[in-house]
Amino acid sequence: MKMIKIKKIGKVKGECIAPPDKSISQRAVMISALSNAEVRVDNFLDCDDCRRAISAFRSMGIKIILKRNGAQGATLFVRGKGLKGLKKAKKDIYIGNSGTTMRLITGILAAQDFRSVLSADPSLSVRPMKRITEPLRAMGALIKARKKAKEEYPPLIINGRNLKSISYRMPVTSAQVKSCILLAGLFSRGTTRVKEQIKTRDHTERMLMLFKASISVCGLTVSIKQSKELVSPKKMFVPGDISSAAFFIIAATLLSGSRLKVKKVGLNPTRIYLLKILKRMGANIEILKNGANLKAFEPYADIQVFGAPLKSTTIKEDEVAYCIDELPILCVAACFAKGKTKIIGAGELRVKETDRIYSMVNNLRKMGADIENLGNDLMINGTGRLCGAEVESFGDHRTAMSMVIAGLMASGQTTVKNTSCINKSFPEFMETLKNIAELT
Repeated sequence: MKMIKIKKIGKVKGECIAPPDKSISQRAVMISALSNAEVRVDNFLDCDDCRRAISAFRSMGIKIILKRNGAQGATLFVRGKGLKGLKKAKKDIYIGNSGTTMRLITGILAAQDFRSVLSADPSLSVRPMKRITEPLRAMGALIKARKKAKEEYPPLIINGRNLKSISYRMPVTSAQVKSCILLAGLFSRGTTRVKEQIKTRDHTERMLMLFKASISVCGLTVSIKQSKELVSPKKMFVPGDISSAAFFIIAATLLSGSRLKVKKVGLNPTRIYLLKILKRMGANIEILKNGANLKAFEPYADIQVFGAPLKSTTIKEDEVAYCIDELPILCVAACFAKGKTKIIGAGELRVKETDRIYSMVNNLRKMGADIENLGNDLMINGTGRLCGAEVESFGDHRTAMSMVIAGLMASGQTTVKNTSCINKSFPEFMETLKNIAELT
């Protein structure tokens, strides 16, 4: 297993390009495949998760060409075959470790006129799927899953059939569940409505609007009507992923004297809560606005970050959903913030690629952090120091990258084990870090 050894550095300086957004890239594959013509996707993220989505749709007869454009970003060409243009795969569709692909594609396959089997790697095979199978069955879907206790898990056996619309109140806060139901709603008689407890990331809604689907948003309710076709926009641009940029934004904040520009960062309003939290902690972050980029279907801009002392904060339960992917690296930031930082009601972290509450508490304690886990809450006393240690990724890309950043601030050497999982979302992570790191 690949391991990364890292030592304390002085600061980060210069500029880097945020890697393309993984959530948007995966949705671009799926929705383009259902459109009525070819779609060119610029600045597409070439990573393990996105390749799983590509492989799944290629196996169902969709022509997809991926062209690399240097170190970061790629161009994807997808020849859409329409809402009913998919063909039965010749064998089981292997999703690997991509939870987004698994949950979203299930909504599409539930409405096809063929049988599909979705299989996964050991990690994804223990992530809960009842949150999507229940509403899809209410729409008339025939889905079998592996059952354990009262939960359901992959593999999923989907016998596609005609679906009916539903009005569904979300019992969990999950953009993946919402997106699954909306994609099924494309094929369902009538109007499907999904009401959220709090608004989650809206990449699916924005992209469906770009493809001229009959979709509308009113407060916390998203409505979608059965569609005859999705109209190709011909081309789209995927902005940078703020969840991946977060590692460098926080590194620049924590290291005194740093000055870093992160280019082309996505500023979707449902994704930038990280910046709000960091600013109330005292971070010095400036958004370099560009009118044209901010008017794109997914707005983006450059971000400039300067080193600054941080103070503690409380991230309340109703805020957690807005920064769920950034919570691991925020735990690292909290170790250097003056006072006690509280993260309340972060239970959703337990059903990611690993139990991220456990992984971060276990690792940071090894490095000398004053961190406590009470149920689904985290309490972190900012001591302003960490010590190098041997830590584990637990097979989770965000845990691995968070611990690398922690190592930049720690005395001595930090070894992060089993880091090949970083390829899931950010294959160029270490290369990017080396380009901006300045040694002590």
